[in-house]
Amino acid sequence: MAVGVPPSIDIPPVPGFRFAATASGIKASGTDDLLLFAMTPGCHAAGVFTRNQIVAAPVVLCRERLAGGVARALVVNSGNANAANGPEGLLDARAMTSRVGALLGVPEHLVLAASTGVIGQRLPVDRPLKAMDRLVASLAGENWERAARAIMTTDTFPKAASRGFRLRGRECLMAGIAKGAGMIHPDMATLLAFFFTDAAVSAAALNGILHQVMAGSFNAITIDGDTSTNDTALVFASGLAGNVPLTSADEPEAGPLIAAFSDLSAELAEMIVRDGEGATKLIRVMVEGARDEAEANQVAMAVAKSPLVKTACFGQDPNWGRILAAVGYAGVPLDPATVSIHLGDVPIVVGGVRAPGYREERGEEVMSREEIPIRIDLGLGQSRRTVLTCDFSHDYVSINADYRT
Repeated sequence: MAVGVPPSIDIPPVPGFRFAATASGIKASGTDDLLLFAMTPGCHAAGVFTRNQIVAAPVVLCRERLAGGVARALVVNSGNANAANGPEGLLDARAMTSRVGALLGVPEHLVLAASTGVIGQRLPVDRPLKAMDRLVASLAGENWERAARAIMTTDTFPKAASRGFRLRGRECLMAGIAKGAGMIHPDMATLLAFFFTDAAVSAAALNGILHQVMAGSFNAITIDGDTSTNDTALVFASGLAGNVPLTSADEPEAGPLIAAFSDLSAELAEMIVRDGEGATKLIRVMVEGARDEAEANQVAMAVAKSPLVKTACFGQDPNWGRILAAVGYAGVPLDPATVSIHLGDVPIVVGGVRAPGYREERGEEVMSREEIPIRIDLGLGQSRRTVLTCDFSHDYVSINADYRT
């Protein structure tokens, strides 16, 4: 189930990148579960990862290898997280990157890895290793939809998009794919997201821009409050657009790249929420009137994570007391007399109490929509923050209860 599935994917090749996907047998379904990207020499790279203290083997590998800011390949498997497997997990991850490096003729330390799937089961590494030859033989610059499908687990649709932008007089392109439908919560989610641009950007600039972009996109969504062991977002810049390279995220001329990257990332993040496990509603929690953005985010996340709010949205019940309670326990000092809440354009709380003249049927009409806007004004300042989430349905419980069966 998904809320508003996006149209079919049509993304042109991004100069400097080839990719291929195949079914290696990790997934019992027989669908694609192995994805390989090959990058042009000199491709710069940056990444951000889970803040969970239990991290998957590929995350350990990526953190080590991104220190140089250069990458030549990325291998991704779905169906197995390669997490909580001890030293054997690292050996398996290195076996995959070593094989990729040998086939592509590139140093192994320039090969990155990512995994998603069931935690605590040993990766059947012989299967992807046997599939590497045909994967390398089929590398090409097209079929982003197949690439996005290869990293899906409980997702119901592939997530990919692109943006064009002009940087220092050169036309540039950025494409991105992502996966995620459950265990979604900053920082970042059970989330894999990979971005590819032909713009010339230094690794240091990429790193700064990536952190800035993530704050307003993948770190502004939540589905169930769980943070994965495998969260990974990577960005690669081939430099083949031929622009004078950006060397800092703070350069004024970085603006077009930051804007395009932010827009692309926000689109993919919204796709993930729309595809939340069992989701029937997209919920926008908009907090304004906060003293600063951190407090606005704290309140927005409290409301967006509340199981009582999320189940009320599923049941189309305008139970405003649940929203107000979540605002109150968010941990932000406030005066109830300055708090107001709207469902869409309908005022439901004014001064911390039921809005005068509020009629239940008006709230019910908003809650019946596929997209539910919840606007909260704290009356404390000028800062604001929007967080996206989805409802909790019967299907969410079923999907997660039956995940390994």
